[in-house]
Amino acid sequence: MNNPKKSILILIADDDAEDRMLLKEALEENRLKNALQFVENGEVLMDYLHGEGQYQDREKFPLPGLILLDLNMPKKDGREALKEIKEDPHLRMIPIVVLTTSKAEEDIIKTYDLGVSSFITKPVTFVALVDMMKTLTDYWFELVELPKV
Repeated sequence: MNNPKKSILILIADDDAEDRMLLKEALEENRLKNALQFVENGEVLMDYLHGEGQYQDREKFPLPGLILLDLNMPKKDGREALKEIKEDPHLRMIPIVVLTTSKAEEDIIKTYDLGVSSFITKPVTFVALVDMMKTLTDYWFELVELPKV
């Protein structure tokens, strides 16, 4: 299998600064070499994906190969952003993993109905987060063939 790890950007949409830091540290702990970008809400996520505002430079802000999406964010929540992404013919092929504190069956059903690739509840300990991120990155970057975006 080819090694796409070097070229696939992970875009993480999460409004919680501590969660963003912990996700970054968990990925670093797993020695993941992928570039990371972070956005704080659904509106900024959509600006990034459409290359608008501060995200116009596609060299600096390329389209992601994977989005990790929190559901509960201000301005535009993850559900709304997910719906918009999956309705956009230029963006809908980007795999999206919901990574949230929600365990609500309603959220699980709705996000899968909207086209999410996976739904994961955030672990409560850092050790569990590191393990979960290892499994997630092994799956998405070692096992799965991702489309070029």
